[in-house]
Amino acid sequence: MNTAELLVKCLENEGVEYVFGLPGEENLHVLEALKKSSIKFITTRHEQGAAFMADVYGRLTGKAGVCLSTLGPGATNLMTGVADANLDGAPLVAITGQVGTDRMHIESHQYLDLVAMFAPVTKWNKQIVRPSITPELVRKAFKRSQAEKPGAVHIDLPENIAAMAVEGRPLQKDNIQKTYASFASIRAAAALISQAINPIILVGNGAIRAHASDAVTQFATQLNIPVVNTFMGKGVIPYTHPLALWSVGLQQRDFITCGFDNTDLVIAIGYDLIEFSPKKWNPEGNIPIVHIAANPAEIDSSYIAKVEVIGDISDSVNEILKVADRQGKANPYAISLRANIRADYEDYAHDDGFPIKPQKLIYDLRQVMRPDDIVISDVGAHKMWMARHYHCYSPNTCLISNGFAAMGIAIPGALAAKLVYPDRKVVAVTGDGGFMMNCQELETALRVGTPYVTLIFNDGGYGLIEWKQENQFGVGNSSFVHFGNPDFVKLAESMGLKGYRVEATSDLIPMLKDALNQNVPAIIDCRVDYRENRRFSQKAGELSCNI
Repeated sequence: MNTAELLVKCLENEGVEYVFGLPGEENLHVLEALKKSSIKFITTRHEQGAAFMADVYGRLTGKAGVCLSTLGPGATNLMTGVADANLDGAPLVAITGQVGTDRMHIESHQYLDLVAMFAPVTKWNKQIVRPSITPELVRKAFKRSQAEKPGAVHIDLPENIAAMAVEGRPLQKDNIQKTYASFASIRAAAALISQAINPIILVGNGAIRAHASDAVTQFATQLNIPVVNTFMGKGVIPYTHPLALWSVGLQQRDFITCGFDNTDLVIAIGYDLIEFSPKKWNPEGNIPIVHIAANPAEIDSSYIAKVEVIGDISDSVNEILKVADRQGKANPYAISLRANIRADYEDYAHDDGFPIKPQKLIYDLRQVMRPDDIVISDVGAHKMWMARHYHCYSPNTCLISNGFAAMGIAIPGALAAKLVYPDRKVVAVTGDGGFMMNCQELETALRVGTPYVTLIFNDGGYGLIEWKQENQFGVGNSSFVHFGNPDFVKLAESMGLKGYRVEATSDLIPMLKDALNQNVPAIIDCRVDYRENRRFSQKAGELSCNI
C-alpha cells in the first residue's frame, strides 16, 4: 500500500461520499487509489467549481466536503471556493498535489509553497512529510474542519510521498460530546429577557448548523418575541410564522431597521458577526445583547454582550425558556412591522411589467418551489433581492454566500445540492455576470446526472456595482459595468441542456414548472428590470420609524 492509498482509506473511514476535482500529474496516485474506492470522484471543469461543490455539500450535510487539485495553478484555482467555505462556516477538506520533496529547495516547475498560501484561508493546514503520519493528519483535518465553527482545512501531498510504501490504518473517529451552558449564564439571560420591553431575536447560521430551528421557534413563540434572520439564517423560523420578520442584512435602511432602532435587547442566537456587521444595527454599541451560541462572542466595539450563554443552542434556549417570564408584557414594537413587511412583499404578486421586476420574479419563484426545495443564490444585485424577498419554511432551503460572498457559487453549488437531495427540486439563481464565471459546470451536471434549473437575472452588466456607483455618485453615474452576453438558450442547447427565454412576465411560472420537470439541467434566461434598485434606495432613504 502506498501513501495515496492509505489517504483514500482514511477518507473512506471519515464517511466521504464524493471527491470533487480535476486530475493532474501530481495527484495521479490519489486518482489511482480512488478508482478502487467506494468514493465517487466527480471530475469538474474548473477547480473553483470543485471547491464550491465541496463547500455547499459541507453546508448542507455538516460533513466536510472534499475537493482535490493538482499543484500550482490547480491549487490557486481552488482557493476562492476554499476561502468561501472558511468564512461561511462550511466544513471542507481541500487536498492538493505537490512537487516531490526533492524539488522544493530549488526553483521548480509549477511549485508554490501551498501550505503558506492556504494558511490565511483555512482553519488549519499541513503537508504530509512522512507516509506514516497520514492517518493522524487526515483525522485531525476532519475533526478541525467539522468542529464549531466549521470551516476549511488543507492537506498538501507531495508526489514522491504519495508513491511511498506505508503500513497503517485509519484512526477511530472520536465521539464529541455536547457542551452545555452554565446555570449562571442561563439565569442572567432569562432576567434580561424578562425585563425587556422591545426585545428582538437575531438568528444566524449557527442556529442552522446546530439544528436548533424547532427550539428557537418554540422559544420565540412562548415568549412572544419577534425574530429576524441573517441572509444565512433563513428558515430557522418558518417565514409564515406571525413573529417572523424575515431577513436583515441589506446595506440600506429597511422596515426591520426600525425594529433595531427601537429595541432595548437583542437576543443573538447562532449569530456570526461576518453575516451582518453589528456596526450596521448597533453603531453606538449601546444596545444590550444576549449572545447564545456554541462559541464565545467575537470582540467588536458594537457587539459587547451583557450575557454570553455558551453551549448547545437548543439546550440553552430551552433552559432559558424554563426561567424567563414575560407574562403581562405588551407586544414588542417590532411585531407591528410585520404588516408593512408583508404588504411590501405582496405588492408585486400581480405585477405584469416586463422586463420583470426582481420582486415579482422572486415572488413567482417562491410560488413554484415546494417548502423543502432548494435555491442557491449567486452574488450580485439579485442576491440582495433574494435575501429580502425569498422566504423559507425551513433551514438550508435558500443558500446565500455572505461571509466571503463569492460570485460563481450558484451553478456548482446547485450540483452538490442535487447530489445531497436528489428528490428535491433545485434552482441556481444567478446574474448574467456570475453565470459566465462557472457555467462550464453545467456540463458536469449533465454528465453526472443532476438535473436542476439555472435562472438567470439578465441585465447585461454587473448590476450590484452599478447600484452602488449610483448610490455614491448619483443616478446615471456608473462606469465599467456593462458587457455583452451569448444567446443563453443556444448555449444551453449546444451543451445538451434545455433552454428557455422569458418574453413576458406570464411566461415565468409555466417555464419554471416545465424546466423543473426536465431530466437534464435547464437554463431560463429572464430579463430583469433593475430600475427597482434605485427605487428601493430612494424608498430606503425616505423611511422613517414612528413609535
